[in-house]
Amino acid sequence: MPAMPVTRPPTRFAYLGPEGTFAESALVSAVAAEEGTRQPAPSVAAALAAVRAGDADAALVPMENSVEGSVPATMDGLADGDPLLITREVFMPVGFVLAARPGTQLADVRSVASHPHALAQTARRLTELLPGIVPLPATSTAEAARQVAAGELDAAVCAPIAARRYRLDVLVDEVADRSGAVTRFVLVAPPGPLPEPTGNDKTSLVAVVGDRTGALLELLGEFGVRGISLTRIESRPTRERLGAYSFSLDCEGHVGDARVGEALAALHRVCDDVRFLGSYPRADGRENKPVTDVSTDAAFAEASTWLARVRAGRP
Repeated sequence: MPAMPVTRPPTRFAYLGPEGTFAESALVSAVAAEEGTRQPAPSVAAALAAVRAGDADAALVPMENSVEGSVPATMDGLADGDPLLITREVFMPVGFVLAARPGTQLADVRSVASHPHALAQTARRLTELLPGIVPLPATSTAEAARQVAAGELDAAVCAPIAARRYRLDVLVDEVADRSGAVTRFVLVAPPGPLPEPTGNDKTSLVAVVGDRTGALLELLGEFGVRGISLTRIESRPTRERLGAYSFSLDCEGHVGDARVGEALAALHRVCDDVRFLGSYPRADGRENKPVTDVSTDAAFAEASTWLARVRAGRP
């Protein structure tokens, strides 16, 4: 029997840059400096492309925010292109400051920029602070801070780490409309051995259902009949034609669990396409719902044994 290939832990990590983003903070919290190097990428697409091209071993990118929802660039980037697998998730509290070059007063600000998600989370407060000024989108909160430091803009809505990194003064602290926001980041890598089941895992995938009545109900039913809870589901256009959608979802459990594996096999049968995005430890502080007696791996194994006896003529 051939030996299994030796898999080395990632040592080159890409993240949504430039330096000073929440993505960098999340990566710092998840991967110690001695575990590898960190390289900023100008966009989510560039971070994922670095992994696909072999220029990075893994990439940390934002998946969803508790206030503004999913990040389309990440969802679409994982659904298309060469397969990548999520190996872990990281939850990062996010708070914003309004920052400007030293000596700038609030009354001096004529332009402000940030990432669209950050602008959406601070829209009401910015209107109060800077009436009549239309905020400009940037590829990241840190990029907006960099532009301010370079004199291209007057102010940025950014993370405190970005204000320090680019030596900006904080004009207003805590500018979010709603406090307590959290962003979920995912670490993705090329396909390889999956993390071992921990008993409190998530599985992510993208499924394309057919254009027929009841197709989505069929998809949901494969989870429901096996007692598997979905923690997230949302639709995205396939971009092939109007009305054709894929569904990005997370469910409780690991593909190594009998019930989750059977559900994914069933989806492969009833859906037009299924892309497995990984099974990894759950990191949101919640526990998977208890598995009923009829949904345990032991129950599935017993049912398979019974079926084998029936097929062998020994009911």
